[in-house]
Amino acid sequence: MLISVDGPAAPAEVWRRYTSPAAWPDWAPQIRYVDTPDDPIRAGTHGVVHGPLLLRVPFEILDVDQAAGRWSWRVGIGPLGLRMEHGVDESPTGSRAWVRIHAPTVLVLPYLPVARFALRRAVAT
Repeated sequence: MLISVDGPAAPAEVWRRYTSPAAWPDWAPQIRYVDTPDDPIRAGTHGVVHGPLLLRVPFEILDVDQAAGRWSWRVGIGPLGLRMEHGVDESPTGSRAWVRIHAPTVLVLPYLPVARFALRRAVAT
């Protein structure tokens, strides 16, 4: 499932927000903080995302393509894990941030409002 949002922030700034785990809680309210040695992320980065209610989810960054403004990661463990691709594109209003979530629709639907809200914050000035 693909979710995308346009906003006034410059693509370079949205890319920085997307690839800096220290910045994730600033625009993604479902993330409290991130434990990882790498900032910015790179292929092979591992860590743990801390969410609400003591939720801890391990992750691995699969690929980062700065020139294309794309990166992907696997979040979760084993069959409970899912893959997400993120990207930033230039848009007429500034930038377009998007995420493609590879998971059954029934699992993604409850997350849609949270993802849209977070993406709006990522592309805000």
